Amino acid sequence: MGRRSTRELRIRRHTRLRKRVSGSQERPRLSIFRSSVHIYAQVIDDTLGRTLVTASTNEKAWPESDTPTTKTERAALVGKLVAERALEAGVTKVVFDRGGFKYHGRVKALAEAAREAGLSF
Repeated sequence: MGRRSTRELRIRRHTRLRKRVSGSQERPRLSIFRSSVHIYAQVIDDTLGRTLVTASTNEKAWPESDTPTTKTERAALVGKLVAERALEAGVTKVVFDRGGFKYHGRVKALAEAAREAGLSF
């Protein structure tokens, strides 16, 4: 049995987390995915299997002139953006799904910015 890669370990953690975390209509799931360059956030209703709101650093409508310099600052901006869009869609409470990533750095910045913008979790 060989050594597991970082990606395999993250997927195992995410699978374990998803056994307990599920989004409903009253409280959808705020799911995070972090690549080496970008960060993505989705608000998902798992009962219908539908994504209600998305935001990412990979969007075409990303403000080029005010682009933050660090990845952590961009993650915080995505958190604020996804919270604003969720509130417009009528979502105030969510369940946080960190996607198997540690609650640290960019994931933490996104979560805290979403809380400050009005999402409750």
